[in-house]
Amino acid sequence: MSSFCHLLLRCIAVCGMIDAKHQYMAVVKMFLKKTLNKKTGRTYLSIVHGYRDEFKKSKKKTIKSLGYLDELEKEFDDPIAHFTEVAKKMNNQRLAEEKIKISLDLNEKLESDETNRKNYGHIVASHVYHELEIDRFLDNARRHQNFDYNSEAIMRLLVYNRLLHGNSKRRAFLNKDTLFDKYDVSLDDIYRSLDHFNSISESLQHHLHEQVINQYKRETDLVYYDVTNFYFESDVSDDLRKRGYSKEGKKKPIVQMGLMMDNMGLPISYKMFPGNTHDSQTLLPTLTTLKKQFKIGRIITVADKALNSGDNIAYNSALGDGYIYSKGIRGASAEFKEWVVCEDDYISSAGSFKMKSQVVYNSPIHITDEVIGKKKKTVKLDQKFIVFYSEKYAKRARHKRQEVIAKAQMMIKHPSKYNAILDRGVAGYVMNIKFDKDTGEIKENTKQELILDQARIKEEEKYDGYYALVTSELDMPDIEVIEKYRGLWQIEESFKITKSTLTTRPIRHTVQERINAHFLICFISLLIGRIIELRLNKKYTVDKIINTMANISCSRIDQNYWLFDHRCDVSDALDKEFGTNFSDKIMTLKKIKKNFALSKISDFGQQLFAN
Repeated sequence: MSSFCHLLLRCIAVCGMIDAKHQYMAVVKMFLKKTLNKKTGRTYLSIVHGYRDEFKKSKKKTIKSLGYLDELEKEFDDPIAHFTEVAKKMNNQRLAEEKIKISLDLNEKLESDETNRKNYGHIVASHVYHELEIDRFLDNARRHQNFDYNSEAIMRLLVYNRLLHGNSKRRAFLNKDTLFDKYDVSLDDIYRSLDHFNSISESLQHHLHEQVINQYKRETDLVYYDVTNFYFESDVSDDLRKRGYSKEGKKKPIVQMGLMMDNMGLPISYKMFPGNTHDSQTLLPTLTTLKKQFKIGRIITVADKALNSGDNIAYNSALGDGYIYSKGIRGASAEFKEWVVCEDDYISSAGSFKMKSQVVYNSPIHITDEVIGKKKKTVKLDQKFIVFYSEKYAKRARHKRQEVIAKAQMMIKHPSKYNAILDRGVAGYVMNIKFDKDTGEIKENTKQELILDQARIKEEEKYDGYYALVTSELDMPDIEVIEKYRGLWQIEESFKITKSTLTTRPIRHTVQERINAHFLICFISLLIGRIIELRLNKKYTVDKIINTMANISCSRIDQNYWLFDHRCDVSDALDKEFGTNFSDKIMTLKKIKKNFALSKISDFGQQLFAN
């Protein structure tokens, strides 16, 4: 079915839903209730408001108690006819007036398993989720599957909870009644669905990529790439969970995640690797998948120095692609370091910024030769090297080094408190230090005294504030290369969002398929969060946006009236962009349901509905 047909059907469904609401509201009204007391045989009259809650469960609330029929007959010729007419007038008045009178019964009790407070802020996520047509993709994906659970509803539940609270699968299930949509799923269904999500992970990423191209005019001539890792609580290793260099310094099995991002800061795709895979070894398979599956033409890959290997550079060139990598200075050749600090040819810019570049033709690149047993061989490529200096970077480098030196001095005083895995960087400033291979602890019985490496400190100070890049783009202006590289911070921020705001850890799954499904849910949540940030012109951070969405909740105060208690500049911006009525203090359930229904169709569909 085409996207347009799907959109049209959705609009029809929403229109029908809203029309049904109008009919439903005509039925739900005030009426005269006659209650027969079987013991006394007497009939008690009261005016009652009948309504249905958010789950369409029938509810009644007594508006006015009138008394027993036999006593009322002393005052009225026909109490039933009289009070039937009174109820009708009260109902008409209620429908005509915007102001309502709310009566609270201080003795009223909550019903068992009743949830009178719900989140409304995730309606923003609902707009983006359905704009990307994730629901359509998942509904199509389950058509020929042998399961009866609603995989689309499960994905929606898990993504919304991941965004709002960073919830686990179990916690999302327990909190499902705090959302307005009804999720008729079991916890077992949720866990079973993860295998299905894993099986469609790559095709769903491709679908999201196409939707971002259509909705946000994504360009793929420049992509950012970086790698991070996530550790597990368990000490058990397998084909995916392996011990490697943990960026968080944990002695636990880890998994590597490579993430591709466009120049708007929106993630394109991700790929998982065993924990012992070096960062530089992840780029080739990720690029291969990206170009083959997503049918992307020439791209320029932007990455940091951890990805700057001869194999990656050669691979970029072999594909006809380009690259912009940062290049380490302190570990470079003496000739390169001399060129960096030499003042010749630097061009000064505003403030304390300066830069220069040189093109090196037939620059030697060392690559792995699989034919001769993975040994290195040399190929020659034309490259441009750019170096720039910033006094701001210099101050930052000096400050960071002083912090490390202070730790190194503490290590010299108290070596038993430090170990090789967590403190290798600090130990680099300490001479004569040795670590026990088995325990990772510093050997204290060495013959030579631990002292600070002053020579290394003095050598490193020479390069404070300098930053080097290497690129295939010989004709691209130097300042443009630098600006493109500076965009890499957005992918680093995405990792921060994934780890902190979306609480990707702890990862409690042990089966590889479910681990990947977990990261798929986090990836979709990250994409939605980043799109919302983009829609607000990046005026607010993803963290602040998500915190606001989580705070926009409401409580049922009387019948189908809901009271809101949070408004701020972020919610106002969201309201303006998505039309969510976040500034309303009180909303009826009818209005809330209508807003959610409209969030499930595109802007074009809303225009169709309005017309």
